Amino acid sequence: TTFTSCCCFFSRVLLKASGFGLTNQSQFIHFKNVFLLPGRQPASLNARVVGGNDAPDGAWPWQVSLQWRGRPFCGASLISRDWVLTAAHCVTGFLDLTAENWVVYLGRMRQKGSNTNEVSRKICRVVRHPGHNSFAALEHDIALLRLSSPVTFTDYIQPVCLAAEGSRFGAGTPSWVTGWGRINYMGESLQEVEVPVVGGAECQLAYNETGLSITENMICAGLLTTGGKDSCQGDSGGPMVSRQGTAWVQSGIVSFGKGCAEPYFPGVYTRVSQYQKWISSHITGQQPGFVKFNSTEPVDPATTVTDAPTMLFPVPHARRGKW
Repeated sequence: TTFTSCCCFFSRVLLKASGFGLTNQSQFIHFKNVFLLPGRQPASLNARVVGGNDAPDGAWPWQVSLQWRGRPFCGASLISRDWVLTAAHCVTGFLDLTAENWVVYLGRMRQKGSNTNEVSRKICRVVRHPGHNSFAALEHDIALLRLSSPVTFTDYIQPVCLAAEGSRFGAGTPSWVTGWGRINYMGESLQEVEVPVVGGAECQLAYNETGLSITENMICAGLLTTGGKDSCQGDSGGPMVSRQGTAWVQSGIVSFGKGCAEPYFPGVYTRVSQYQKWISSHITGQQPGFVKFNSTEPVDPATTVTDAPTMLFPVPHARRGKW
């Protein structure tokens, strides 16, 4: 087995409140993609990464824009020459999954205008986690998309490392989330925002009123007491990454939250390290690069998992743009 050298005008989808013990529309929990359920009306015109900045060109070379029938829909991350990783709810439900409806863009910085380092690919296969049901449970929000043909790695197109089994992301671990979110004006640039990991126990306490369980398959991040920084609608499926040495390791996949950047309601992400076996079982040929991340921040016992091999392949330098 070989491993990939990794480097360094819509609204939210709303979950019916009554299904989670909620009582009014302001308490809706939502996935962070940008398509409407039938009959829903746009609630906001400027939802995207909250509290972030324009990302420098080439800073996050694994970032993918997933488009459906020509419309920016979700984010994703490049994990090998042939595969991207995204959220299951991005490719679930009422969408027509016919391959020609889907295009992924790599090396893209702006959703309109010049992107000289960009390439695009069709999708030839969609693999959703069998345990995910977007309207009954929020767990296992993960999917793999196979590209129609391999991509060539450049300074602007590189795979991200994935957190291996046994990775530890303690409370306070610095993390970065990227995405375009909801496009409210032409030429929208890729956004980046830094958020700390929130411990599992604290995150569960925050979401108790919603009736949701924050499980070991999820990881939370955000400014717990102040809010103001978060992923938002349109960022679903995109990566949350943390730096370890010269490598950037994807810890999470943007999944859901209560509002965007609200105090005491951190964003909730799919915990990538829980799915190493599942990912590897569906990818033939060159495997993604998995790295065991060991947080230097205090580790919340609720998020501690068992040990695994420290590293499965050599990790070259990863480009970020500000380091």
